Amino acid sequence: MEKRIMMIVFLIILVINAFADYRITRGPDVGEIYFIGPTATGEGIYHSTDFGETATCMDSVNQVESISADLTSGGLYKIQMPDALFYSDSYGHEDSWIFRTAEGSHTIYGGRSEGEIFKGVSMRSIDYGFNFSNNQCLGLFGFPIIPEIDNQEECGYTIVNQYGISDTLWLLITSDNFETLEIQNVFNYYEFPISDLSRGTEYGELYNFVDSPCKISHSIDYGLSWEYINEFNSGLDYTDFVGGRQAGEVYILVTYTALMHTIDHSYIFHSTDYGRTFDVFHTFAKGDEPLVANFSSSVTESVLPFTVQFSNYSVGEIFSYEWDFDNDGIIDSNEPEPEYTYQDTGYYSVKLIIHDDDGTDEFLREDFIHVTGVSGIEDNKLEAFNYNLSNYPNPFNPSTEIRFQIPDYRQNEDIKIDIYNLKGQLIRELKIQNSKFKINSVIWNGKDSNGKLVSSGIYYYKLNLGSNVEFPIKKMILIK
Repeated sequence: MEKRIMMIVFLIILVINAFADYRITRGPDVGEIYFIGPTATGEGIYHSTDFGETATCMDSVNQVESISADLTSGGLYKIQMPDALFYSDSYGHEDSWIFRTAEGSHTIYGGRSEGEIFKGVSMRSIDYGFNFSNNQCLGLFGFPIIPEIDNQEECGYTIVNQYGISDTLWLLITSDNFETLEIQNVFNYYEFPISDLSRGTEYGELYNFVDSPCKISHSIDYGLSWEYINEFNSGLDYTDFVGGRQAGEVYILVTYTALMHTIDHSYIFHSTDYGRTFDVFHTFAKGDEPLVANFSSSVTESVLPFTVQFSNYSVGEIFSYEWDFDNDGIIDSNEPEPEYTYQDTGYYSVKLIIHDDDGTDEFLREDFIHVTGVSGIEDNKLEAFNYNLSNYPNPFNPSTEIRFQIPDYRQNEDIKIDIYNLKGQLIRELKIQNSKFKINSVIWNGKDSNGKLVSSGIYYYKLNLGSNVEFPIKKMILIK
């Protein structure tokens, strides 16, 4: 009896995580989003064209379960209880909603073209919800809780669970719009909780979002492998998320409610580096603002000397910051977004304490920074000389110039620039004719070693002088 009760609770939690938070969707244009947020009298559907920096309430409406947009300008779908699908061709304006159907799932997600909409895994429409075809879903088992499609035509996913198996989730994949499905991956929910999916901009690119505690992971191989990206401080409701229209773009809808909605706040956290760092836009405010510390860095591991630029996306009416870069109890900086250079190897825990007029909040990220050693006979010279490795433009399209300086004692060495993808795989070596000048440069045209154009996204590069010395790694972003 106890196991059955635990299973029912588990199913309820999964259903809530999967269905209750479809409250933000990307529009067809870069920077365009729709989201459900608080109003002075309840809830409303908001529209933004500047990444969430400003937003207009289009419709003050309650009991909306989910919203989604396809590639149609001004087109928006909503599910309103009880499971009724409506469509607007005027950006969700309150007078523009047209009833479509009450059949099928209350989970909706926009397709890859104008007028394409899915209801769960079983129904698909290509005419703005006028007519739906039923998918056979051969190979589907258990209870589908988290569906999503891929940017690749006819490719899609769903997470399923099975009654009586409380610790396991399956990722199923389809290549024919849910006519057939097969197992792509299996997860232990307690080791790798997978709670919501959103596609990125590339084929096979997925984000996984867990809202309690809030964490983001990223996959570039159709969910076969995942990279942990970031996590967030408690104290806010990280309500829902969605991938954007640009490479590496992620939006998180964040809310805070207290005292029977006499205090209501909503924020858009916007990232262009796969969720590693964020800008924060305060879209609605009623009552006292919460105080919650949040920070990260785009790069958290490198060799000595490692200079880290910290990104701060705390919320509140903050008047002072206290950074402790090695958690030794000594305040190292009071700047909002400081830069700090680590001079010794090891793992470093970092703490940020913020203050407003009424109190404080802190966020400790344990073992957040990892500094690795430098080997080789030139260790002292490496630390003493700044190679000024950089690239411009960054972000870039279609090419970028990588520049660096070479000291006199390295003028006769072979020089290469090694370029790596986000998974750490070497994709290109750029050999450089040593010019015997201290300033050198080389152009990377966005192609791998086979001459194939790589996809947009984050890439890393470093100097390779043919010796056993390790050099700092730099980041660049290719956009298309």
